[in-house]
Amino acid sequence: MAHIYIFSPSSAVRDKAAFRRGLKRLQAQGHEVEVDSAALSSHMRFAGEDVTRINAITRAAASGADVALISRGGYGLTRILPALPYKLIAKAIDGGTQFVGLSDFTAFNQAVLAKTGRISWQGPALGEDFGTPEEPDEIMQACFDDLLMEQGEGTGWQLPKDQAERRVVVKDAPLWGGNLTVLTSLLGTPYLPPIKGGILFLEDIGEHPYRIERMLTQLLHAGVLSQQKAILIGQFTNYKLVPAHDKGFKLSTVLDWLRSQIKAPVLTGLPFGHVPTKVLLPVGAKVDLITEGRDALMVWGHI
Repeated sequence: MAHIYIFSPSSAVRDKAAFRRGLKRLQAQGHEVEVDSAALSSHMRFAGEDVTRINAITRAAASGADVALISRGGYGLTRILPALPYKLIAKAIDGGTQFVGLSDFTAFNQAVLAKTGRISWQGPALGEDFGTPEEPDEIMQACFDDLLMEQGEGTGWQLPKDQAERRVVVKDAPLWGGNLTVLTSLLGTPYLPPIKGGILFLEDIGEHPYRIERMLTQLLHAGVLSQQKAILIGQFTNYKLVPAHDKGFKLSTVLDWLRSQIKAPVLTGLPFGHVPTKVLLPVGAKVDLITEGRDALMVWGHI
């Protein structure tokens, strides 16, 4: 089976039980699981001091593993982006190592794409996805298995009824994106790839719709959104509306506003985000996006 390297580039692992469950699950699936020596380090809220996490990423890139999988997201990557070993990371990816993570790992994905042009993956984390008390989500597990067996060549999902009328066809467009908050924090830096004619996917957790709109507004005013061929909205979860104050302002309000600002289609329902059911998405890969009725299909072929 696969050689999987577990490392912690962002926040400290607080849920040690989930960490251990995740390791056991992957081992039970027959994989060789190698744990970075600093995976459980802790410094303030981080998984070790900056240099500790930089060294962990360096070891992950030098491991020769099939997959370098983060233990968790959180926060910490943006502050160390200038010091990442980009040449070594590019060499590792060229050699077959697939870097996988989500949330704060969005900073890694974007920086690697901007600096090296290499593809990395938005996908599961060890604790959040493999370390759950119940069995891992079947779709997430199947997508991860496809990656390990080099069989994953695309994904599909069902659109809401109100998006079934407009047929969308986008060919050979770079797929990019991830966590909206992290992505927005990279604006104006050399770590946000200047993607034109791309397909941008977004998700977030714990952000009220007005905050989501504020970040989308920043991307809009920076000229990012108008240069995309499609916007894919993943799962925005764990926020709380205040009916007495919001007075009908909700996520759908934000999306309606976004559609009024750009010509590109804004499609929802993408099964990705801080949710159990998530697909794996290759950041930087050229993809085709086609919708027919309520069915959306995104294909990237063999990577």
